[in-house]
Amino acid sequence: MKKIDILNFITDFRKSPNSIKTHRDLITHLGLQHEPSINAMLDELQKAKVVKQTELKGEKAYQVISR
Repeated sequence: MKKIDILNFITDFRKSPNSIKTHRDLITHLGLQHEPSINAMLDELQKAKVVKQTELKGEKAYQVISR
């Protein structure tokens, strides 16, 4: 699994460029066994200002802000 897998799941710039996915959606799609590495990659992507953390329906969520 790579960071691009996370980015591609969160958004598709042609179909839904402003899509937001919850943390639960990411874990469900990419696999519970990968949760520690997903969290580490999300932290890196946030520090690089590629992904921002937001809230969706009371849950932690993520949105891609640049590629």
